[in-house]
Amino acid sequence: MMKNKFLLILLLLPAIAFSQDYNTKKGFVAEGYDVVAYFNNKAESGNKEFTTEYDGVKFKFISKENLELFKKSPKKYIPAYGGYCAYAIGLKGEKVSINPKTFEIRDGKLYLFYNSWGTNTLDLWLKEDAEALKKAADKNWLKLIQKND
Repeated sequence: MMKNKFLLILLLLPAIAFSQDYNTKKGFVAEGYDVVAYFNNKAESGNKEFTTEYDGVKFKFISKENLELFKKSPKKYIPAYGGYCAYAIGLKGEKVSINPKTFEIRDGKLYLFYNSWGTNTLDLWLKEDAEALKKAADKNWLKLIQKND
């Protein structure tokens, strides 16, 4: 009996690890901003001519080139924590919307942040120990996506 439960858990782990929840405000991940352009240190709104769907959600790009780069390696460009505010996920494990112009590329991954009403959570993320917040966010995100299953 115990062996069967252990086996079941092992079989379900990949499904849990790869299930995803996305912030699709305005119908697109990153509110329609080009997730590839961020890696060139640019926050640019995508063009409706260059869209694709991946993992059940839509992405917009500024060019055919960026669309093709995304299609070749989508996991590289998908924002951490489904595109929700990285600071809020790290601090409280809460899904908070973002300002798509407020971002950071850290260790080859895109992180997006809330920035409105005088609160820029990217500034707080950097001031309050981004690495510790990132570790907390990784743990909190796993708990959040497991709740969705």
